[in-house]
Amino acid sequence: MAIEVIEPGFLSILQDRGRFGHHRLGLTTGGPLDLNAYRICNKLLSNTEDAAVIEVTLGGLIITATSDHLICVTGAPVELKINNTPVSNWSCHTLIEGDSLSLNAGEKGLRSYLGVANGFEINLDFGSVSTVTRENIGGLNGDKLSAGDVLHCKSIDDRPKLKLEGEQLPVVEDQASLRVIPGYQYENFSKVDINRFFSTPYKVTDRSDRMGYRLLGPPVAIQDKQLLSEGICLGAIQIPADGQPIILLNDRQTIGGYPKIGSVFSLDLGLLSQLRPGNSVEFSQISVEMAHNLIHLNEYFIGSLKTTEIL
Repeated sequence: MAIEVIEPGFLSILQDRGRFGHHRLGLTTGGPLDLNAYRICNKLLSNTEDAAVIEVTLGGLIITATSDHLICVTGAPVELKINNTPVSNWSCHTLIEGDSLSLNAGEKGLRSYLGVANGFEINLDFGSVSTVTRENIGGLNGDKLSAGDVLHCKSIDDRPKLKLEGEQLPVVEDQASLRVIPGYQYENFSKVDINRFFSTPYKVTDRSDRMGYRLLGPPVAIQDKQLLSEGICLGAIQIPADGQPIILLNDRQTIGGYPKIGSVFSLDLGLLSQLRPGNSVEFSQISVEMAHNLIHLNEYFIGSLKTTEIL
């Protein structure tokens, strides 16, 4: 069982939950930028939480089924069609051998997730399928998908076709409010710069990618410019010499020496990853304790999603 890539679109890459425990080797985590969209995709397909999917940036993906499949697309709203007939996002659909499926970008959002029942069968690199093109690791030969690529799948077992609807459907916006956990270097910034950072919107620039989002707005002055390189966490907000914040994402480098004002709360990174250049972000502070509580609430949200079976 397999699907064939006819057109790969702007950037289509294979991702599972991520590559963990290898920072000592200089290997970054990878994984889906919009984690909740990825998790819901696999939940609707009754997959394991680590099943490999295709992360599609700005649409343009066209595939053909070489056998029967059950598929689902979540994340940014796209024009999803099977044999040129529109079908819904956040819903499972059957592909029959020879069917064509296309994803075209909508008006908002960047990243969508295409999954198949039982996931794609891809060889693991350091325990993960996740593609990090900068490191030439994961996916098919460490690179993005290309026309003619064949992705093998496991056979479909008997499982329900599910969909998500109503108020549970996530909404993709063209702006985001990001919650920040202050870091240990927070007090190295002046109160004026901290107040400015948390009270003024920033714009997403076109120099943003899976490594990090570069922002444009009031510069933040650096007080301590002589820092040793150290490990970098997901969501770290680096302040380089020009004072323009960089929010580091899944494909970030494993060490760095820029000052960090804090880290964006992990669950808000999915909102950030759906923003396009020119969209805006604003920041607010939360405590570590609040972040822990919000993560527990999100686990409850994912676990209690009410799906509807398609008959």
